[in-house]
Amino acid sequence: MNIQSSRPRIAVVFGGRSSEHGVSCLTAREVLAVIDRDKYDVESIGITHDGRWVADDASWPDLAPGTLPEVRDDRPTVPWERLSTYDAVFPLLHGPWGEDGTIQGLLEMVNVRYVGAGVLASSVGMDKPFAKTEFAAAGLPQLPFVTIQARQWPSGRERSLARINALGLPVFVKPARAGSSSGVTMVSQWEDIDAAIERAREFDPKVIIEAAAKGKRELECGVLQRPDGSAEASVVGEISVAVGSAHEFYDFESKYLDGSGINQVPADIPDSIRERIQRYAVIAFEALACEGLARVDFFLTDDGLVINEINTMPGFTPFSMFPSLWEKSGVPYAELVDRLIQLALQRDTGLR
Repeated sequence: MNIQSSRPRIAVVFGGRSSEHGVSCLTAREVLAVIDRDKYDVESIGITHDGRWVADDASWPDLAPGTLPEVRDDRPTVPWERLSTYDAVFPLLHGPWGEDGTIQGLLEMVNVRYVGAGVLASSVGMDKPFAKTEFAAAGLPQLPFVTIQARQWPSGRERSLARINALGLPVFVKPARAGSSSGVTMVSQWEDIDAAIERAREFDPKVIIEAAAKGKRELECGVLQRPDGSAEASVVGEISVAVGSAHEFYDFESKYLDGSGINQVPADIPDSIRERIQRYAVIAFEALACEGLARVDFFLTDDGLVINEINTMPGFTPFSMFPSLWEKSGVPYAELVDRLIQLALQRDTGLR
């Protein structure tokens, strides 16, 4: 504990270099609004698009509709070494250079506690093909997929296309290490596959192509760690796109920009499906050795239930499913944030 104050010093870090910069900023604004300032000394640190650390209070009162905020690059620089002076850090960073184990490794190096998964769990959770390998080892059902490494495209194009062809159509082409559906394309005609891969490679040179599910419903479940280290699952929610919208699936624009995304919590599903999702969500959380929190996503298809992916630092925006799931599970937003900070303060540092 910091000897200069009876209250724990908490740093909230947000922004970052990934395509999810704006989502991270929205998350930080909501989290900072509910942290108990009588209980904690709180400082907010923004990371600009080019990686500079600055003092930013995460307030954007004049945002135009359909736009996302960003960390201001005209703010005073904050030396990252200051991290060692905090009792815990809440790293509200989504995507690469944050959610993928990078800032977690930095915090481990300076021996500071933090909210969320450790280095390896964060890295594996961010990398969809590696996460799927762990899910398979844990016996979780999933859809077939193909991974294209950076060196395999375009020099190994023909071999890669042959592997993709075996999946059949339609397929989803995604950056392997991005979130919020950034760079995702649904491909229904083979002549569109090259463009979709190039689109995904704008976000990540490593690409994953997944078979599309038939009759797909997208279902999500939150996981929280208890003080004793065990994990509990939330109610299950369903995400969809409003009928008549311009979106074929729940993409970045429908999530955050035009309001066409719909969250239904709890989802209208049989108890047997809900119980399986909750059980699978905890299995996925434990398979990756996650800590603190995660959101686990599933597809309910004509052929059954499959796991899609895990998010080790899900969004906390007004549009985000994770806080909605826990609100309906009896954990209000402010209590959820406080519980995560308390978990961070109580965890050990170093190897766990």
